Amino acid sequence: MMTISEQKTISKSQQLFQRAQQSIPGGVNSPVRAFKSVGGTPIFIQRAKGAYLYDADGNKYLDYINSWGPMILGHAYEPVVSAIREKANDSTSFGAPTELEIEIAELIKSMVPNVDLIRMVSSGTEACMSAIRLARGYTGRNKIVKFEGCYHGHADSFLVKAGSGLATFNIQTVPGVTAGVATDTLTSPYNDLEAIQKLVNGHKGEIAAIIIEPVAGNMGCIPPVPGFLEALRIICDKEDIVFIFDEVMTGFRLSAGGAQKTLGIDADLVTYGKVIGGGMPVGAFGGKKEIMQYVAPIGNVYQAGTLSGNPIAMIAGFTTLSVLKNDPSIYRDLEKKTIYLHEGLKKVFKNSNIPFVINRLGSMISVHFSEKPVIDFTSASQSNNQLFNQFFHHMLREGIYLPPSAFETWFLSNALTFEDIDRTISVAEKFRPQ
Repeated sequence: MMTISEQKTISKSQQLFQRAQQSIPGGVNSPVRAFKSVGGTPIFIQRAKGAYLYDADGNKYLDYINSWGPMILGHAYEPVVSAIREKANDSTSFGAPTELEIEIAELIKSMVPNVDLIRMVSSGTEACMSAIRLARGYTGRNKIVKFEGCYHGHADSFLVKAGSGLATFNIQTVPGVTAGVATDTLTSPYNDLEAIQKLVNGHKGEIAAIIIEPVAGNMGCIPPVPGFLEALRIICDKEDIVFIFDEVMTGFRLSAGGAQKTLGIDADLVTYGKVIGGGMPVGAFGGKKEIMQYVAPIGNVYQAGTLSGNPIAMIAGFTTLSVLKNDPSIYRDLEKKTIYLHEGLKKVFKNSNIPFVINRLGSMISVHFSEKPVIDFTSASQSNNQLFNQFFHHMLREGIYLPPSAFETWFLSNALTFEDIDRTISVAEKFRPQ
């Protein structure tokens, strides 16, 4: 495989980035793509197939981002591409109900625990924003609790001590978010049960919802410590708080039933994105009927979207989810491949005497250059993220495309082979910190 270090050119990406900055803020349509955290010029992608990306200069990369999760079956997966092509012949949008919307809703209900009703939207941000509004309408309360370092999209409520892009750019107070919104958003450290209990006790009868990434993916991959989610479920039951799982990343990636199924924890509401669109822009929120029946038009909590249930997004998602439901071996294979990568990288870093922590659950994994466990946003921030930036560029030069931020989880696709992983490990072995 020809790599950048052999071809020694990303000239077209450089030209495109310069051109983009004349018309697009920062030259990108999502901040982390700008490579501002890791430095250098972002790579402009031209096409992708299977486990590989191809940039505008013709360079080839092994992809560990996979569009931030949805390409779980690999890029340009033929059944999905064929289904999109066929459906597009009927029109790309109707703004009216279709049978396909019913079919994907029924499919999701058949796969996921605790989803009686589900509403399609167009993004993960929209799904989380709608779920919070619904929780407030259902409980008659205003305050929500989120966890430091968890990212639930760019709605105002969620930008208080969020991870992901905000952490990458060291933005913790966001202009444009009003003091009133910030006051209604309470934050607590992830994986700290004592802190959340104290917070809830201090706001009795005021909290509408606790929203959490059941496996955090926006400060690297950080799984919940044993007992943490179980305790949150008990607190929510005791205090009549709506417990929301943000499964935009984990839904249909950790298992066909998502984090609820994998971890054995029931949520009241669940938000989805990524995989359910098969790579198309899509999101959804769903949950228990007693709560979901408050959504318009059967209830008074308003939510709407002209492109909600878009037929192209629905057929891409329906095709992807059908494959995942009908072939459980995909999740077993993904787990084996992620464990194989984990063990290989662990051996490499041990042999090189580089302090490291590798966090993993299912096909989500991240590397932190740290001497102590990484279990929350504070410990993720205290890792040697400058060293990660060096590691990122070393891997990129050799054709391995990692997330361009120490605060993002890696995602594997099932198109990735063990030979691909061996190459990844071999490239990591050549890393020499400066």
